[in-house]
Amino acid sequence: MFGVCQRRAEVPKAALRLYSSHRKFVTDVLFENSATVECASSDQATTSGNSQSSSCEFRKRIKPAEGLSWNTIDKWKSRHDLWPPESILKKEASIISHPATNTIDGKAIAQEVKREIAEEVGRMRSAIGKVPGLAVVLVGSRKDSETYVRSKQRACEQVGFNSYNVSLPETVTEEEIVEAVLRFNCDPNVHGVLVQLPLPRHICEERVVGSVSIQKDVDGFHPMNVGRLAMQGRAPLFVSCTPKGCIELLLRSGVQIEGKHAVVIGRSNVVGMPAALLLQRQNATVTVVHSHTPNLPELTRNADIVIAAAGVPYMVQGSWLKPGAVVIDVGINHIEDPDSENGYRVVGDVYFAEACRVASQITPVPGGVGPMTIAMLLSNTLDSAKLAYGFFEN
Repeated sequence: MFGVCQRRAEVPKAALRLYSSHRKFVTDVLFENSATVECASSDQATTSGNSQSSSCEFRKRIKPAEGLSWNTIDKWKSRHDLWPPESILKKEASIISHPATNTIDGKAIAQEVKREIAEEVGRMRSAIGKVPGLAVVLVGSRKDSETYVRSKQRACEQVGFNSYNVSLPETVTEEEIVEAVLRFNCDPNVHGVLVQLPLPRHICEERVVGSVSIQKDVDGFHPMNVGRLAMQGRAPLFVSCTPKGCIELLLRSGVQIEGKHAVVIGRSNVVGMPAALLLQRQNATVTVVHSHTPNLPELTRNADIVIAAAGVPYMVQGSWLKPGAVVIDVGINHIEDPDSENGYRVVGDVYFAEACRVASQITPVPGGVGPMTIAMLLSNTLDSAKLAYGFFEN
């Protein structure tokens, strides 16, 4: 767990976990708010559900105060000046005759993390006869969501976790999804609960995600986890998996973060915002740019570290980068490709063919951040199980 700013040499090789801080968090915060910890009765669950549903309606109807907006979602499509030339989107332009020697191998690093987790799970099983459990709630039949869920199931098997899954139809009600989440909240064999996003349009995502117990919020989306991440001197129980994976890639690749200028492209709740907060905890000077930033290429050119999470294919070109910069490409974009078996190919937000000639280190897409996201999900679930069982080796 990335809790406070620490030098890499001062922490164990596994992802930075602050067990003592977590235990204090549980004692001081969680048990003072027992409603977030204890399994609610059906009446309580209904009351909570109605309250959160009303909250969703409130935000739809009430105009935000001046200077405060709840709707800061970036709409990059309106920034035609940032979209790459059509020639870059052609398949031929992305082909590199030989692999770049400065590539950060996310697959290899994720495998290393999973080996470490599997070893800890083995010690846990030997010591207390317990193993972590991860539960996933899947709604609908989106092919990409089903693929992600299967990959999480395989990852659980690889490290010795128990895996639990519920699949609900597209027509499911909010109440039925919340009921499924609450059942996992109350199951002592489950230590991590996540709802696969996106949800159908008729579902209030805030209500469903908010029903996950903070003790099992291994996706790191609970407002209390996000809030504590943003506060000095506090440590969240869990950090969102993708930005946590970005920091772990940097640390395990020997990249110095402290004192460096980092630019995060995108400000989403899932990646951009928590990535910026984590970089600050590593003592970087952070600039967050978004779809309303007028001089985005110029700002990015000043960065020692670039984390691109905009969702625009090939937006970050070689000319955007300072020579020697480290680039973490979070983007997952699909471009039509009639020669591909699926009719499309996956590319990042960074034009790799150019960027790899400028950057000192860079992640590819696929094979960079993606594998780390699942590895960090397993890491969070292991932390949750250790908290639940009081299993602290050191």
